[in-house]
Amino acid sequence: MRDLGAGFRYLLQGQKWVGRHGRWFGFGLLPGLVTFVLYVGALVGLGYGADDLAAWATPFADDWGSPWQGVLRSTLTALVFVFGLFLAVITFTAVTLLVGQPFYESLSEEVDRSEGGEVPESGLPLWRELWISARDSLRILLRVALYGILLFACGFIPVVGQTVVPAIGFCVSGFFLTEELTAVALQRRGVELKERLRLLRGRRMAALGFGVPLTLAFLVPFVAVLLMPGAVAGATLMARDLRGETSGDEDSDENDQEGGNLPSSGGDQGVHHLPH
Repeated sequence: MRDLGAGFRYLLQGQKWVGRHGRWFGFGLLPGLVTFVLYVGALVGLGYGADDLAAWATPFADDWGSPWQGVLRSTLTALVFVFGLFLAVITFTAVTLLVGQPFYESLSEEVDRSEGGEVPESGLPLWRELWISARDSLRILLRVALYGILLFACGFIPVVGQTVVPAIGFCVSGFFLTEELTAVALQRRGVELKERLRLLRGRRMAALGFGVPLTLAFLVPFVAVLLMPGAVAGATLMARDLRGETSGDEDSDENDQEGGNLPSSGGDQGVHHLPH
């Protein structure tokens, strides 16, 4: 449970970081605004067409009497929209990160710089970074789609489909959302997708603590846009933790302590704070 709280703290620290660096907050909003407009249009279209899709998919129910035909098609319409919303939450981050690759790379680098020490750089040209990001996002999307199809089918199970399945869906969304966001910092460190997933599985509860609240927040219109800059900042801090990196300030404190310049114990010793 401690790891669950640690993941949530990284999410809060990221939002605080962009709050203290207003220029980077505004800088990071631009890609999200563009993607948000596109997704709103797509979801509105799905909302209008979901009932027609449900009717097309259930021709065998044309002769059913009331209320069974309505119950079946209403349930299917709701599931289609929920499935679309599920995919929107997952793909929103991937598409936004792809659109805003240069923006979020710069933001992530600035977070690393503020923490002290080296600022990792991939050394790859922009087109190559975009290609790797798009390729990895497609791989993640295929994984999510498989989970989504399975959960969609389980949604027809009475009671379980309306309680347990949505909860699992949010956990799946949260885990892969965390992967997409930490990828910004980890790709700069040369960490491939397979290794990124291994790192996150090793800290699964932290990944859920970071991603599930963010997934729930992303369900509120426009909130995803406002939280994206801070989410990238928080994911960078989390990526540093996954890689076992420490800030320059912490390293300096350790050296001073070894040299006798700092006391060996104290209330704030060893506690990580973001610089002001």
